[in-house]
Amino acid sequence: MGKKLHIKKGDLVFVNAGDNKGQQGRVLEVLIKKDRAIVEGINMVSKSTKPNAKSPQGGIVKREAPVHISNLNLIDPASGKATRIGRKLNSENKLVRYSKKSGEEIK
Repeated sequence: MGKKLHIKKGDLVFVNAGDNKGQQGRVLEVLIKKDRAIVEGINMVSKSTKPNAKSPQGGIVKREAPVHISNLNLIDPASGKATRIGRKLNSENKLVRYSKKSGEEIK
């Protein structure tokens, strides 16, 4: 089993450091080996592309660049604020993530 990260694809996260500090977005992809995540609308970079079938013109395309996961906090489903994550066994003896702020389970 690989290492466990506190965020998953589809999570709503808050950026707590870097150029996009204070912004929120949804996780599109998690790069486990690099400890990074790609978040929708965060850390946009301009990449130049060669003409191809998809974009016959080529040119400059804006894309999301990966952000280190230490700069991301999950958003608490109860309060809508950034929170730290813990893990605990629920009633069905399954390991689940929970919010350290509200104690609520994160689906």
